[in-house]
Formats: sequence, structure tokens, C-alpha cells
Amino acid sequence: MVIEFKKIIPTSLLGRSLVIVFVPIASLVIITCVIFYQTSWDIISKRLSQSVVGDIGVVIDLIEKKEINEAKDVTEPKLNLNEAKLLAQKYFYFKIELRENEFLNVKDFKPKKRVLDRRLSEELKLLNREFVFDSDDLNLGLKIKIQVEENILIIVVDKDRLYSGRAFVFILWMIFSSIILLFIAYIFMKNQTKPLKRLAILAETFGRGHDVPTLKSSGSIEIRQTANAFNLMRTRIKRFLIQRTEMLAGVSHDLRTPLTRMKLQTTKLNDAKIKEDLENEISEMTSMLDSYLSFAKGEVSDPIEKINFNSMINELILSLKSSNKNIELTSIQEVISSGRPAQIKRCLVNIIENAKRYSDLIKISLNAKEDEIIIIIEDNGPGIDTKKYKDVFKPFYTLDKSRNKAIGGSGLGMTISRDIVRSHGGDIILDKSSLGGLKVLINLPL
Repeated sequence: MVIEFKKIIPTSLLGRSLVIVFVPIASLVIITCVIFYQTSWDIISKRLSQSVVGDIGVVIDLIEKKEINEAKDVTEPKLNLNEAKLLAQKYFYFKIELRENEFLNVKDFKPKKRVLDRRLSEELKLLNREFVFDSDDLNLGLKIKIQVEENILIIVVDKDRLYSGRAFVFILWMIFSSIILLFIAYIFMKNQTKPLKRLAILAETFGRGHDVPTLKSSGSIEIRQTANAFNLMRTRIKRFLIQRTEMLAGVSHDLRTPLTRMKLQTTKLNDAKIKEDLENEISEMTSMLDSYLSFAKGEVSDPIEKINFNSMINELILSLKSSNKNIELTSIQEVISSGRPAQIKRCLVNIIENAKRYSDLIKISLNAKEDEIIIIIEDNGPGIDTKKYKDVFKPFYTLDKSRNKAIGGSGLGMTISRDIVRSHGGDIILDKSSLGGLKVLINLPL
């Protein structure tokens, strides 16, 4: 029940705000209409029924009227039907008919439980005559049959005599007023949610690595505070990224000088084995620093451009393919999106180079669906233990049979790749491949 209730609740702030406004207004209208129907409408029905039955009583008295015969000095009943018809039609809006020598069957007659039927039945009982009436189709009028001596008096009452239009006007006015109030609330709430929509768009864009303008503060004080907090956060993140890249560049540059001196010193060594070991260590350290410096520079300097992923992947396959390594493109779609081409290319190179180290078959697929790009890179290598999937993204983390040596064995290849993907608003997921090795799934926003 709770799940079904959650399904019908709007997901947007505007929709939920309108529900908060609509539910009390709708409840108020329903309660008001119910109270009005049970009290005011009951009174109105009683008054209308009294008026109709009173006029019916006049018609009956007129039909049974007695005239005094002055000559005989006695009273004799005289049926005055024509006079009664004219009076009923002219003043009471009745249509009457008299069926002589007929009797009513009232055994099967039961008034309905509607307010009008109940009130009309109560008033007709005051005439002390047998009666039945039919209120099924009031558009044709209310047909009332009353036993008048040995005759049946049939009276058709116009429906306007039984209903008050003001009651329905009141209900319509309540509904119309509620709609007007909801429309006004919609306009106000829409204006209040506009800054939040702008904030969501800018936050998503900024999360993809794109620079965004300062968010203008508008709306209520809470929304203004949120906008100011976002602007402050944006400034701090940009400052942090600049400081980090400057620090990485500075450290890499400062360490490069002593490494160069060490490399020159190795030329003076006579022991070939020690010389080779030192040169390998220096080379590995230099590659590590190059990865720092390359990533730091790329994050700042790469402009955002349109990327043709089809062309990029095909070029990478041609450049990375070797005689003993088979790289296949299993499926590809025409996909064009925006991003930093150099960084995306570096990310793909890191992952493909890792796969090349420990496998001889690599399959790549490129697909796009709805609002995301999916790049899958699989291999038939030894793979990685599922418990270590998160660890391979940690900086400098390496495995015994390391697959994470895409950049000089520094242990930064997968870390940098994931940072690049996440800076574009996507993510990298690792899984077991159907080929027996590792499957790397890259999601990027389209």
C-alpha cells in the first residue's frame, strides 16, 4: 500500500507543492459541499416540497369545491375540473389529469432515500390521501398520483418547482474558485522552483567538468542561500583544482632535476648490473612524474570540444594493434558528444594498454542509449579478484600480477582513467568478462 501511494506522488518539487495546496483545498470543498447538502439542501428541499404540496392541496380543494344552491337552500358537490386545470397551469405550473372511477395501488410504492423524495413524501402524507409519485426522470417532470374520492388525480410538476439553481451555483462557485486558487498557486510555485531548476542544470554541468557561470540569487531566502552556497562551493572547488594541479606540476618539475642528475651520475658507474638497475628505477620514477605532470596539465588546458567516438576508437585500435595482440570492434554506433578529447583518449589508452599486457584478445563495443554513452572493453586475460575491484582505483595500488601499469608502472593508470570519466559526469564499472578476463564498462553522458 505504501509503495502504491509513493507511485502516485509527483516526483518534482512543483508537483508536490501543488499537491500540498490541492489536498487541503479539495478537502475543504468536499466537506463544505457535504455539510451544505446535508443541511442547507435539506431545508431547501423541505421548503420546495411544502410549496408544491400546498399548491396541490389548493387544486384538490378546487376540484372538490362545493357550491351553495340558494334556490334549494342545500349544498351539492360540483366538480370544477376545467377551472382547476387553468389555475394549475397558469399559477402553479402543473399539468393535471383526472381519471374517474379508478383506484391507486400503493402497496408496492416506496419512496427513494433521496432528500427530495423523503421530504416530498412527508409533506404529501399531510394531505391524508393515498399517493404515489415517480421521480426517476425529472427532466419530464415529477408525476404525482393522488386518490381523490373515487378518482385518480395525476399532477405533473415542472422540475424547476423542485430544484433551486442557487444550490448548484454555490457548488460550481466553490469548484471554480478552487481552480482559480490552484492556478495562482501554480504560477507562484513555478516561479519559486525556477532557480532550483537552474541550480540543478548548473550543478550537473559543473559535475561533468564544464565551467559554469555564477548562479544568480533569486526567490525565497532559503533558495538564495542555496544559490550562494553553490557559488561558494564552485569557487572553492575551482581553487582547489587549480592548487592541486599547480602543486602536482611543481612537485614533478622539482623532482625532475635531481633525477636528471642521478641519471648523469649513472654514466660514471662501472658495474653494469648496478647501472642498469638504477637506470630502470630512474626511468620508472620519471614515468611516474610524467604521468603526474601530464594529467595535471591536461585537466586544466584541454578545451571542451565535440568528440566523434567512432573515429577516436578506430584510430586507437589502429595505433595500439600489434602482431600478437588481437583487438576487435564488436559493435559500434555513430556517437558524437562533447568533452575533452585528449583526456578521453588518455583514459581509453590506459585501459586498452592494461588489457594488452595480460591478454591476447580484446573486444571493444560502443553503444548509445537514451542519455548515455556505453563503452565496453573486454579481454581474455587472468582477470582480477572481485574483492579488489575497488582497490585498483586507488592511487599507486598494484597487484602481484599487475594489470595497472598503463603509465610506466606507477599504479596511476586506472586512477587517472576514473578521474577523467568522473570529471565528464560518468563512471567506470568493473566486471567479469565472458572471455574469461576483465570487463571495463565506461558510462559517459550523451
